[in-house]
Amino acid sequence: MIKWITKLFSSTSKEENTEDNMKKYLIVGLGNIGAEYVNTRHNIGFKVLDFLAKKEGLSFETVKLGALAEYKFKGRTFFLLKPNTYMNLSGKAVKYWMDKENIPLENILVITDDLNLSFGTIRIKPKGSDGGHNGLKNINLVLNTQNYTRYRFGISDQFKKGQQIDYVLGEWNEDENSKLPERLEISSEIIRTFGTAGLENTMTTFNGK
Repeated sequence: MIKWITKLFSSTSKEENTEDNMKKYLIVGLGNIGAEYVNTRHNIGFKVLDFLAKKEGLSFETVKLGALAEYKFKGRTFFLLKPNTYMNLSGKAVKYWMDKENIPLENILVITDDLNLSFGTIRIKPKGSDGGHNGLKNINLVLNTQNYTRYRFGISDQFKKGQQIDYVLGEWNEDENSKLPERLEISSEIIRTFGTAGLENTMTTFNGK
């Protein structure tokens, strides 16, 4: 009888832990650390998380492999992570915090720039290749899967042949800077909707917006 009761409570505890984990989300903004990269196109992932944190009065704390802010919204907990590993080793930080907080793969959202999309274009997908992006390439390698949600933010490809690196690591122009606040506001909504309404609703609502 005692064993049965112990087993019952143990089972209930595991179910509660699973439910709690399903309410936790890891939102990863990709970028490079350092003042020289703050306003560059390649750092849009950092910029999105910084915008949301400032809007909600959150502070980032320096933690292992990155900077982390905790955002609570409608019963969900969002861990906003800016890896400090530099872009090419982003997967190390993603894997560490995913495991540490017991966050399921389906509750991970990676925010990254995309040269193949016009400026500000939103493309949310449940999986896919790295598309030549070194941050995604490393995450795919470390997690050993491509099946995690990514939010690609279009930065366009308005550069001359041989100038891709300078363009990606260059700062936003005047026109882009004027349009960024509206795009960042929408990006904050994407994060909240991903956690509260699910991936399918998020894609339906925001893709192409």
